[in-house]
Amino acid sequence: MHSISQPLEISPTPALLSLAGCSVRAGFPSPAEDFAAKRIDLTTVLVKHPQATFLLRVAGDSMKEAGIDDGDLIVVDKALTAAHGCIVVAIIDGEFTVKYLHQRFGCVKLRAANPTFPDIVPKDGQTIELWGVVTSCIKRFVGG
Repeated sequence: MHSISQPLEISPTPALLSLAGCSVRAGFPSPAEDFAAKRIDLTTVLVKHPQATFLLRVAGDSMKEAGIDDGDLIVVDKALTAAHGCIVVAIIDGEFTVKYLHQRFGCVKLRAANPTFPDIVPKDGQTIELWGVVTSCIKRFVGG
């Protein structure tokens, strides 16, 4: 099982970054425009429940088809109630893991977003503790 690192608390100090006053197209380029930039706090964009939200660094590639890759940071909200189809952080046998929650007809299992990983189905006496719901993924494209 691929695990993720121990949780990091979200800092109460704002993380202010400049936000351009226009969108960037992912299709055909549009003419360059002058734009005004304003400062936004990423915490207000990514965090709904600051006291219950943590960052975790992902290790492994079991969620790659969900866009969550090795080394990414995920934002996890412990105040949200997990539902079928949510991406969750769970604790199994003392280890954190991130997977899709599959919850149907009283049966619970965790599904990877990579077909090379099997579903995690609790064995007799084993429990899956749902630790939190993944709300965002932060990835780096350049640098360390």
